[in-house]
Amino acid sequence: MDNSSKLIEKIKQQNLKPLPRWRFRLKNTAAWLLFLFAVIFGALAFSVVLFAIQQIDFNLITHMSHSWFELLLGLLPFFWIVSLVVFLVAAIFSIKNSRKGYKFSAISLVGYSAALSILLGTLFFIGGGGKWLENTFATNVSLYESVQERKIRIWMQPEEGYLSGTITEVEVDSLKLTDFNKKTWTITFEDADIVPAVRIETGEQIKIIGEMASQDNFKAEKIRPWGGGDRFRENNQNK
Repeated sequence: MDNSSKLIEKIKQQNLKPLPRWRFRLKNTAAWLLFLFAVIFGALAFSVVLFAIQQIDFNLITHMSHSWFELLLGLLPFFWIVSLVVFLVAAIFSIKNSRKGYKFSAISLVGYSAALSILLGTLFFIGGGGKWLENTFATNVSLYESVQERKIRIWMQPEEGYLSGTITEVEVDSLKLTDFNKKTWTITFEDADIVPAVRIETGEQIKIIGEMASQDNFKAEKIRPWGGGDRFRENNQNK
């Protein structure tokens, strides 16, 4: 008995029947839907990562005692980085289990999935989606530590020369600042390096590198806006 005959005999003995075509179509559709959702959610996660990177003032890093690695660990949202990896793996898995998934190599699957998430995530970030998603999680998820909370932790070390908060009063060469712990400081900035993007006026949020003179006095050496996009604002004001 040849192999084909043996196979037919085995099928008859086990009463095997071909699966209906709709089940294969359903599996293929589910695989591509999973890929679509994974890419979209991966893009959302990437947009928040971009928002976190935007909050790092690279012009001030060289003046800080923190290393680049420490700053990245302090500011990067690991929840979203892990989510990005998980959704990337899900996207790869879904394509691999689609009808023509066998045609793609592992490297090409990683490349296509990552490229789509990065492209969509960048567009979402440009539209303000990264900041919105970050703020939404910070407001509604009690256990979530936001990028802003991480940033405040870094810029609220007056003993180390880092201070931030909101301007409440302005004088000729000094100002009153209420930090994020609700403490009021007197900031002298006579010789400070202040970028044009900063508006020394009531209500403006700033971050400062300088020296703590006393328990409620701080001498500023450099003053920058608190939020991201500082370079864009500075360029617009210089036009």
